[in-house]
Amino acid sequence: MIASLRGTLSEKGAGACVIEAGGVGYLIQVSAHTAAALPAAGEPAYLRTRQIVREDAVQLFGFADPEELRLFDLMIGVSGVGPRLALAVLSGIRPAALVRAIRDEQVGVLVAVPGIGRKTAERLVVELRDRLEVPLGTPRDTGVLPRTERYQDAVAALSRLGYTAAQAQEAVRRASEAGEDQSLEHLVRRALALLGKKTAVASP
Repeated sequence: MIASLRGTLSEKGAGACVIEAGGVGYLIQVSAHTAAALPAAGEPAYLRTRQIVREDAVQLFGFADPEELRLFDLMIGVSGVGPRLALAVLSGIRPAALVRAIRDEQVGVLVAVPGIGRKTAERLVVELRDRLEVPLGTPRDTGVLPRTERYQDAVAALSRLGYTAAQAQEAVRRASEAGEDQSLEHLVRRALALLGKKTAVASP
């Protein structure tokens, strides 16, 4: 499995590029957003990759944004969504907007992507809306937790204590509103306090 490639960008187009590493040129399929983020030909380049092996082909898909890779992996797990269609979705909708569309059941946004019919869009919503974590770079006023290392660690700590991902994300998001300079320990304690209050209110 080729998980990433670092080398010299020798060619790039709207949907693919070639990175030379160790004397070998690797053809990598990319979204329009990743293609736009690539440097000029001849410059050093790095992409996270996902290798798809099938009976008739071995393909590499590359991602400049780790959130794109995460969404790609989720989408190809949905019935009827192959890697090329998943890449088309990522070319048409940026990660944060895609997560919002799925979580808010905005089927129309998904159907606007060429190749996505209504049934496929509805499957994406049904199968992924409860599996999506917080998207990268989403503003706080959307109610979604920003993806920073400290916040992710806090969510992980709460999950290990038995809280669901949704409970942990919401608690840490609310706890983070008290200030950006909180330590991880303080963030977790404050989130636990909020969860405790919520549980107490819900108890008979």
